[in-house]
Amino acid sequence: MRAVLQRVKSASVTVASELAGNIGPGLLVLVGIAQDDGPEDVAFMAQKIANLRVFEGDGRLMQRSVLEIGGAVLVVSQFTLLGDCRKGRRPSFDHAASPQLAEELYEALVAALSAQGLPVATGRFREMMEVSLVNDGPVTLLLDSKKRF
Repeated sequence: MRAVLQRVKSASVTVASELAGNIGPGLLVLVGIAQDDGPEDVAFMAQKIANLRVFEGDGRLMQRSVLEIGGAVLVVSQFTLLGDCRKGRRPSFDHAASPQLAEELYEALVAALSAQGLPVATGRFREMMEVSLVNDGPVTLLLDSKKRF
């Protein structure tokens, strides 16, 4: 499982001109799911996303987690994060999970984040989405649940 975390002042996702999800201060999480991902990857990512210290606190830039600031998380499925661009001019998505597995693990990640007490908004799985954000910092981090490729 691969995720791009962006610390945001606000973020939203729109599908077919309809607001699907939005948050105030917190994290925008773009998540891609690989074919060899499973429940252990969901648990790792949920724990890491909820507890990673990327917010200001006590005069320090990276002191508090999204849980500690009372922030929210917007989770958006993005299989293109699994694109392998090392060869040729077109990305290969051979490592991406099937839509069925990806949706199951995506929903499990959303549930795991919610179970930790985080307000969670989402995009819509397998839909074309427009994602808007006000990046805070900017702070953008790449997370992998395991070594890839």
